[in-house]
Amino acid sequence: MSIGDHMKEFGGLPAFAFPEPEKKKKDGKKKDGKKKGDEKAGKKNLPAARSVAWRVGVSSWGSKETWEECFTRFLDAVDTTQVKALIVGQWTESYDNGPESVIEALIAAKDRFPALRSLFLADIVMEENEISWIKQCRITPLLETFAELEEFGVRGGQDLEFPATRHERLRKLTFESGGLPAEAVRGIGASDFPELTHLDLWLGTSEYGGDAAVEDLAPILTGTRLPKLTHLALRNSEIQDEIATALSAAPVVARLESLDVSMGVLSDDGAAALLAGQPLSHLKSLDMHYNYLTDAMRERVRAALEPAGVALSLDSDDAEQDDEEDGTVWRFVAVGE
Repeated sequence: MSIGDHMKEFGGLPAFAFPEPEKKKKDGKKKDGKKKGDEKAGKKNLPAARSVAWRVGVSSWGSKETWEECFTRFLDAVDTTQVKALIVGQWTESYDNGPESVIEALIAAKDRFPALRSLFLADIVMEENEISWIKQCRITPLLETFAELEEFGVRGGQDLEFPATRHERLRKLTFESGGLPAEAVRGIGASDFPELTHLDLWLGTSEYGGDAAVEDLAPILTGTRLPKLTHLALRNSEIQDEIATALSAAPVVARLESLDVSMGVLSDDGAAALLAGQPLSHLKSLDMHYNYLTDAMRERVRAALEPAGVALSLDSDDAEQDDEEDGTVWRFVAVGE
């Protein structure tokens, strides 16, 4: 499975794509008859600045402007002092270029975004670039600069750097990838997020750079740097059974409201380990969707947790395995390449 659609909402607001430059006729006028210098023409049909999550991005192929030029137009057209949520879309050749200049532009414009509370880097879909090909870089300067952020998300793991950091206000942190580097996972675990309630990691596969082991998750599983965490998602992983086994005794689980081990190669072994470990009846929800469970194991999970009121997501979805003649079984995460 690949990511085929842009985000529909972010930060509790509907997403709105900042429009491309208006095409001009040969006489130098725009299609609506306005002259090139008429600034109002570019602002006329835009929503109120604080009513949407603004997506700023350029076309994958043949764009007439760079992301930075598009962002400059955005700054000119929108009252950014009112912007609450910002989504960074495609930048030029994201398969070859990381977002260093994008991050520099955002940091340079920091003072123009006093109301910004939600920021997502790389809302890029498969028609623009596959998730495992999105080049990233050191992204922590964004957290260091925007101290009022409450939600931060990133897509893509290639060359991603996330050294240990601290953020006083962040409540939700999401990493979507086909392969999250172990060094970045360790950086997340070593970070201090005293207000974080929601952590979502798509760990991916070693084929696409997701080389984290269960040991790298240890600081997250203890939860000592995440005192307010109530939702934990460790998903889309080829070591999903090992993760489930570790979660069965992880101290952080006792104070969670929701747990997500979906989108990976979870089998009966992992599900059985979860059921045999610490009680899960306090959870409001347990998400296992996209899995390799047998029908018998699904019934075991239901029998153990539904009477306690735990909302379960157990559908196998599109999870299919390939069986070789020699007995080799191939299973795949939901989002890889």
